[in-house]
Amino acid sequence: MRKIKITLTLLVILGLSSSCDDFLSEIPDNRTQLDTPEKISEILVNAYPEASYMDFAETMTDNASDSENLPATTIKNSQNYNWQMADDITRDTPAFYWDACYVAIAHANQAIEAISKLGNPANLNAQRGEAFIARAYSHFMLVSIFSQRYNPATAATDLGIPYILEPETVLLKTYKRNTVAEVYANIESDIEEGLKYVGDDYTQPKFHFNKAAAKAFASRFYLVKGDWDKVLENSDDLTSQPVGKLRSISDYNLLDTTTRFNIYSQASENTNLLVVSTSSLYNRTIRSNRFGLSGAERNTVFGTATNLFNKTWLVSSFSSNGSISIFLPKFVEYFKYTNANAGIGLPYVTNVLLSNEELFLNKIEAHIMKNEFALANTEMEYFFSVRTTGYSPTTDKVTEAKIVTKYPVITDEYTPFYTLTPVQASYIKAVAELRRIEFIHEGLRWFDIKRFNLQITHKIYNQPNIILVKDDKRRAIQIPLHVTNTGVEKNPI
Repeated sequence: MRKIKITLTLLVILGLSSSCDDFLSEIPDNRTQLDTPEKISEILVNAYPEASYMDFAETMTDNASDSENLPATTIKNSQNYNWQMADDITRDTPAFYWDACYVAIAHANQAIEAISKLGNPANLNAQRGEAFIARAYSHFMLVSIFSQRYNPATAATDLGIPYILEPETVLLKTYKRNTVAEVYANIESDIEEGLKYVGDDYTQPKFHFNKAAAKAFASRFYLVKGDWDKVLENSDDLTSQPVGKLRSISDYNLLDTTTRFNIYSQASENTNLLVVSTSSLYNRTIRSNRFGLSGAERNTVFGTATNLFNKTWLVSSFSSNGSISIFLPKFVEYFKYTNANAGIGLPYVTNVLLSNEELFLNKIEAHIMKNEFALANTEMEYFFSVRTTGYSPTTDKVTEAKIVTKYPVITDEYTPFYTLTPVQASYIKAVAELRRIEFIHEGLRWFDIKRFNLQITHKIYNQPNIILVKDDKRRAIQIPLHVTNTGVEKNPI
């Protein structure tokens, strides 16, 4: 596919080496004119981050532990595990993800401007909706990673990230960080605008913000914001028993290993709402990282003690590296050759960014927060039924008594910005555990750790434990050095 030449966000440009002087001297508006629907659709292909957050986000969670495989120690993996600023800026690092998000935002802004110049015609409504949702998504992921958690009591003063609303027309533009409140207001505005127009008329809809994917992203945003009615409004496509819409792990387990690896991120899977190809080595590093899901810690996450009915979790078969590194078959690498004769190319891994599983769990959580426990019980029961080995529909019933007993309230354990009753706290713990298991390796656990302000401990062989306490400043990943060198304010340390 022909690439459309575009001036990238300054935050990316200034991260390039001095060898790029010729590029930096070009006229900013020396770009292809976006004057047809085809050209606008083409540029929107690049409005998604071509980078993955999953490796570094997952390593920071309580899913990761020290396998004690000392020869497998790497600086990048160790810094992530210690919640330190990474020196590396290559694939699967916060810096690489930052740049990719702003590249995606730049493409979305170009599309929005081009459509506006054409008079916002009705035949470009879908592209317009996609561009607004894509712009909101990248900004949301950036503020979720590089800022402290959303808290309306402090959001007006908490440092957010620069929210870019228009294409650059000058090379040396100065950027300031918006507050978290400002970032969230812009995200919400973009979501509301995008939802008006986003459509499904794509050759490959799962690679775009189609209607279902846009609503799933909206549900994630409103869950963090604490707007339960909006979460339910955007999850109404799923019934309380979404038969055929969730991933069938029992069917997966009937497949051979290669197929299980391949199928997880396929667009043909009903549950996958948005999939994106990312420049990533995660399929390799997940097998070799010293700090990750280890054999010793597997039962902490997947043991019967975490199952409401004390039964075995139904999960796609584990793979292992001599029981040192444990991983589920979720990622497969596609190596794109740029020079087949020389054997030179780039590794890509397809990530599932939004799915029906997340949407359904968001819906359950919203019902809990609205004290609609009967609905939550019905929905949780269905989720447990498709994730529990030997599930019995006659005896394995979700009740308030079982939830409260299995997930007891611990003082100051779950402390979101809003108040939880004791019953709500137990139910929220249950849903958080379901989400933790469902999205193992995918990094979503990190965002729950932040929004619930969970304290976690990382153990290191022959060293003292390290603890991420509540409101720890390290929860906001430091802004990349090549960005702060341009004058963008650093996170407090």
